[in-house]
Amino acid sequence: MGMILDVDGAGYTRPGGRTILRDVSFGVGAGEVLCVLGPNGVGKTTLLRGLAGLETLHTGTVRLDGQDIASLSRRVIGQRVGMVPQGDAPAFSFSVREMVEMGRAPHLGWMAAPGTVDRAIAAAALDRLGIGHLAARAYPELSGGERQMVLIARALAQQPRVMVLDEPTAHLDFANQAQVLDLIRTLAGQGLGILITTHDPGHAFRIGASALLLQKDLSAAFGPTRTVLTAASLSAAYGRRITLAELDGQTICLT
Repeated sequence: MGMILDVDGAGYTRPGGRTILRDVSFGVGAGEVLCVLGPNGVGKTTLLRGLAGLETLHTGTVRLDGQDIASLSRRVIGQRVGMVPQGDAPAFSFSVREMVEMGRAPHLGWMAAPGTVDRAIAAAALDRLGIGHLAARAYPELSGGERQMVLIARALAQQPRVMVLDEPTAHLDFANQAQVLDLIRTLAGQGLGILITTHDPGHAFRIGASALLLQKDLSAAFGPTRTVLTAASLSAAYGRRITLAELDGQTICLT
């Protein structure tokens, strides 16, 4: 498996001088899932936005397929990195089909509308996730789980090499969380590199081959999930005693 995303020494300082990321390094290969964890305020979302070209990281280097992201246009980054945000509240009542077709924007010319090929790719993304029947529905009228699947389909329509998902299971019920996690694992199995943020270490044990744990003291640990996510490291990160246990072959966290 080739390395798609390679981050070396990334750092970010907010306006006003507060540093939230310092010397963060990790890699994501084709077919791999990396789970990023850490308490609120440690820069998880900022890191993902930097990888998608939506923020400029102040230090370090980010490489996509060996190329420095700083040398790539926003359009090229959009063709390689699919970003799934925490939530999406469009100002207009777009249909599901229109929402997913927006994922073709990095492949279109300035002000160009999606053509026949683009519409076919968007439809294929919907079918790939099993939600083609929602195509004509108004996006704001969908359930939380359905909206999350549409956002993932929109990112897939970009035909990216790597997908970054910011807390993709937030605000979802248990069944929808399981559906999204299974989907992420399936997409990785099809060759995509996947990076997600989550507040649930159990999700990382379920789907992540590797983990990145960010701490409030700006330290960062990257490596195999079971090496990085220990009871001691999680307790330090979240400021309360956490115990790991095995239940039916799954690692769960107890507080």
